[in-house]
Amino acid sequence: MKSLAAVFIKDLNKLKEEVISYDSEDLLFKKAEGITNSGGNLAMHLTGNLRHFIGSVLGQSGYVRNRDEEFNGMFSREKIVADIEETKEVVLKTLSSLTETDAEKIYPLNVFGSEMTTQYFIYHLLGHLNYHLGQVNYHRRLLNN
Repeated sequence: MKSLAAVFIKDLNKLKEEVISYDSEDLLFKKAEGITNSGGNLAMHLTGNLRHFIGSVLGQSGYVRNRDEEFNGMFSREKIVADIEETKEVVLKTLSSLTETDAEKIYPLNVFGSEMTTQYFIYHLLGHLNYHLGQVNYHRRLLNN
């Protein structure tokens, strides 16, 4: 799981780079025509998702997710970057502590209506991160001058 942790860290660093690369903090939360989520809200959604499903469920971090706020809140760039940094720490700590035996166990939550292994769900979370990371990149390039 340490290799997977390294990929998450790489992609979370890219998310941080995207957030920092917006020309202004206001653009982070601007919604362009035909795009339902802003880059800032997607970044907060990604950190909330990982801090919940990896940090809280697997790592017992105590994090309590507020999914509605992820999509509707307005946050400073500094808050988003700080959340990304915290997410990196919790993902690295949690995934680095998982054994191969842990990875083959059934994930503690039934997220999709059927059981799946922890490893399967972690791969799903990585795909989810990359899907939205691409959206953030597109959103930033669309709005930056």
